Amino acid sequence: MFGRGKIEYKTPEQVRLMRRAGLVVAEALAAVRAQARPGLTTADLDTIAADVIRAAGATPSFLGYEGYPATLCVSVNDEIVHGIPGRRTLEPGDVVSVDCGAIIEGWHGDSALTLVLADADPLDVELMVATENAMWAGIAALATGHRLGDVGEAVEDSVDAAQAAGANGGARYGVIQEYVGHGIGSVMHQAPDVLNYRTRDRGPRLKRGMCLAIEPMLVRGERGTQVLEDDWTVVTDDRSRAAHWEHTVAILADGIWVLTASDGGAERLGALGIGVVPLAD
Repeated sequence: MFGRGKIEYKTPEQVRLMRRAGLVVAEALAAVRAQARPGLTTADLDTIAADVIRAAGATPSFLGYEGYPATLCVSVNDEIVHGIPGRRTLEPGDVVSVDCGAIIEGWHGDSALTLVLADADPLDVELMVATENAMWAGIAALATGHRLGDVGEAVEDSVDAAQAAGANGGARYGVIQEYVGHGIGSVMHQAPDVLNYRTRDRGPRLKRGMCLAIEPMLVRGERGTQVLEDDWTVVTDDRSRAAHWEHTVAILADGIWVLTASDGGAERLGALGIGVVPLAD
């Protein structure tokens, strides 16, 4: 629980480098969002992101990571995470989760979003929205909470609220537990783990200099998972559809800053009564 390895606390200068990497990721995901449509392949989406990252003078975080063969993870429908881009053609109504990372001068940014293509099932749209809202609730908890476990509690509360409001046709969402958020900085995955559910263990204290990737994954059915024969792609046991959202967030002396959001998180956190505190250039 909570990845008990040593936590890497970042200096303001290191946070600024992570912000630069985060903005590259934000630009790459914005380009994918703008161009994604039925008829493209998942490899086409990978090329779009790779071109943006290369033009910015950055390096993809994922390409070559433990042998991973692409710039993006593109997970479609019942694929939860780590889908490898390839020849699969996108279809109307597909739920497409896109995960992207970039490195600037050795420092990482990591973010993910979910798209629902044309002719969407309304329940898939609800899933996408519920997952994004849960992510922002978890991010807000970094500003208002005291321990890392407050993030998982906020994520779970947000999911419960969506279900109480009638989302998912009255059925419960599954909150994926095997794959969680993480510390990030000089490497892409580092301590501590960031859980998306309540536990008795409250985790480490939230402190200045922590940089964390908050990334809930929800499914429309049961939360059981399996890994396909490619040793990467994670799918739902019951083939229910999945969504995945993620942002990299820095805890600063006076508040938080969402490093992979172009506005630093100001719009969505402002709606939750949370201000963002960017570092001065």
